[in-house]
Amino acid sequence: MKDKIEEKIEERRQYFFAIKQMVAREVKRKYARSYLGIAWSVLNPLLTMAVMSMIFSTIFKRSIENYPIYYLTASLFWQLFSGATQSAMTALVDNRSLLLKVKLTKQSFVIARIFTALTNFGYSCVAYVLMLLIFKVEFNIYMLLFPIDVLFMLLFSMGIGYTLCILYVFFADIKYLYSVFLTLWMYMSALFYPVDNLSDIMRQVVNANPVYSYIRFARDIMLYGKLPEPMVWVKVIAWGILSFLAGYVIFKKNENLVMQRI
Repeated sequence: MKDKIEEKIEERRQYFFAIKQMVAREVKRKYARSYLGIAWSVLNPLLTMAVMSMIFSTIFKRSIENYPIYYLTASLFWQLFSGATQSAMTALVDNRSLLLKVKLTKQSFVIARIFTALTNFGYSCVAYVLMLLIFKVEFNIYMLLFPIDVLFMLLFSMGIGYTLCILYVFFADIKYLYSVFLTLWMYMSALFYPVDNLSDIMRQVVNANPVYSYIRFARDIMLYGKLPEPMVWVKVIAWGILSFLAGYVIFKKNENLVMQRI
């Protein structure tokens, strides 16, 4: 019994070590030809925030207080979601040779892509904290809920990623369709405009958007210093768990067919 437990622990240790190595490889590959390297993960959200603020801060000046932080908060979560799901989609196909050679579970390649997006998100948070200090956003106790929001956003992204990577194996065009869909999804996530200015129907559409729930949660705790409403909590938790479970079931039911197709 003791030997079996130790064997399981060792397998888990090797499993997490393999994922850690794959994440490191993905990060190095992403910035391999860049002089600034990882620094781009810090500079990119800042530069994008500056551009968006110049364009939209005047338009929404009366509707949105502290527009740069309003936009940057949403942009960070959007980049985490879009980066995680897009990279997870091609995880199996991109690693087809390793799937045949290495004794790793197929889902480990997907998880590695998700954690790579989380790593980039962590670097971007350096820029976010810097902007909070520059714009003198006061610390409040609700900011400690930030990791919870990130956790359930990650679960939501993993569920979508699991589903997309299976679809991509059998239908490569999903990559282009998803790219178009992401553009529409982004505009429906209220990254740079106030939801209160929308019509009743459009407001309902945006409020029903899972990604907007995570963005709204983050804005409440980071920008407005308040506890999110109970319904926002329900959406954040429910979308994360349901998406993860649905994606995991789809992945497990079809993973054996992947090798035949690849």
